Amino acid sequence: MITPEFSRPIALDRIGLKEKSYEIEADPAECAALAERLGVPAVDHFTATIRLRLTGGGKIVRLSGTIRAALTQICGVTLEPISADVAEDFTRLYTIEAADEAAEVVIEIDEDAPDPIEDGHIDMGEAAAEHLALAMDPFPRAPGAAFTSPPEEPVAPEVKPSPFAVLASVAKKE
Repeated sequence: MITPEFSRPIALDRIGLKEKSYEIEADPAECAALAERLGVPAVDHFTATIRLRLTGGGKIVRLSGTIRAALTQICGVTLEPISADVAEDFTRLYTIEAADEAAEVVIEIDEDAPDPIEDGHIDMGEAAAEHLALAMDPFPRAPGAAFTSPPEEPVAPEVKPSPFAVLASVAKKE
């Protein structure tokens, strides 16, 4: 099993029908590990506000949260490091039931299918880190950077002899 770089597990017995809120923040070592995982030069700061509550008759855990990060990415045009800020809300569902029983749970159209709960815990930090990866700009550009293709050299069209040129030369010989 892979150990997440930013792990904040919470036991199911600490989650109730009333929503609870948690503030989590990555320390410098976790930020460095997240930067390596995300393939960016640096994650300077990463925090998340996580809200948890039971729903669906106590069979579904709803994790909603807000992530905020300051990181350094590489410009896709100039290859220079650029600062980027990420702030995004997200929601994720987890099911307490086995996968075959979870098919009976009603899920709203705009939500993904619930993830299974492993070992009686939900990792709030890993959920936040996964959403950071999804929220990052996949094609960052420095301000004013624009991709321009190199100028093309004019290419003289290839002149092919006409297939009738051979016939014309035969007709002249006669």
